[in-house]
Amino acid sequence: MNSGAYFQNDGPGSNIPVNLDLIPDAVPQAEPLIASANLPYTALGMSFRPDKSATPYHKTGKASWYGKQFQGRKTSSGERYDMFAMTAAHPTLPIPSYARVTNVSNGESVIVRINDRGPFHRSRLMDLSYAAAHRLGYISHGSAEVLVERVFPIEGSDLLATQPPAAQASGDSRYLQLGSFPRLAQAEARLKALLNDSARLHDGKLSIVNNDGIYTIRMGPFQGDGEALAMASSLSLTPVITR
Repeated sequence: MNSGAYFQNDGPGSNIPVNLDLIPDAVPQAEPLIASANLPYTALGMSFRPDKSATPYHKTGKASWYGKQFQGRKTSSGERYDMFAMTAAHPTLPIPSYARVTNVSNGESVIVRINDRGPFHRSRLMDLSYAAAHRLGYISHGSAEVLVERVFPIEGSDLLATQPPAAQASGDSRYLQLGSFPRLAQAEARLKALLNDSARLHDGKLSIVNNDGIYTIRMGPFQGDGEALAMASSLSLTPVITR
């Protein structure tokens, strides 16, 4: 999809809900994989082998979106495509699985459920639903540079992790990820705000980490999920747990 243009007469359509900003993120949960959606396949002369493992995923690339042309069609999962749901298409991530997608240009993030295959273009990493692209602020541009991180639910908690459950259960150090930003100045401003509230008591555990040009604020290390969860609860935070 070219900047400012729609692909093959695609577009937002004429019946756009007025409350798109209020559509909530997808809620990650443990789901069985759909066998038919995770078989090796070919598309547009390219071969793909979906990853059926619970492997962490962290990659930056171009994301586009798809809309009215595909509304109501069956996705690779067998579900009907809903352009106003928080979903996405990816060539190889498991179906279903979940990812946090961050727009590199503005720092906006959403959680999406991957239930479809595509985009089948070497220059694009992911296709997002209209609603997800709207939340990320690139509807009018057609595409945007994004950071895609696979996320996993933590049993008994509302928090998410960038590691699968087996890794979560190990004794490795944990960090609370408190926000990701495209510019260092934005991360520094957020860190300053954190130091002005209850988190100031733990400033020794706060830091900014540069991951592929994305500046992430993290707190830690903590010994295991339990300690990290207790800290998140004490600060009334809802971050992602990472290693």
